[in-house]
Amino acid sequence: MSGGTTLRLESADPPPWLLRPPAVLAAGVARVLTRLPPARLRRVLEFASRGAGPANVAQALRARNAVVYVSLACAGPRCLQRSVAVALLCRLGGTWPQWCTGVVTEPFGAHAWVAVDGEPVGEDDAHVGAFRVIMSVPPRR
Repeated sequence: MSGGTTLRLESADPPPWLLRPPAVLAAGVARVLTRLPPARLRRVLEFASRGAGPANVAQALRARNAVVYVSLACAGPRCLQRSVAVALLCRLGGTWPQWCTGVVTEPFGAHAWVAVDGEPVGEDDAHVGAFRVIMSVPPRR
């Protein structure tokens, strides 16, 4: 990148072979969904979450690792695509984490992540703790 800006990519362990195709699918669908207006994205995710059991930390971490491994966009700065992909991959396994987006005002910033029992999964707790949640899609039965 020009101007001395570097792109940081998260690293991930290789997921099991059988998890890779659904992770690619989840990352691709997430890329399309993140182009929706926020209210519509929330409605789609609320629909997707119906009937799923709550994800535990291990399930959410496994999904996060898989989408980061198979997608450069999810491994990079696209937190919205990554968080949606993680939620969708969990859903393919029958569970759903809490999907969250938040903002900070000084300086302005936005972030998206998944959480289990209110705790961010695979994120720096201090970083995410600075964000005020403005939209969330919890697990629903």
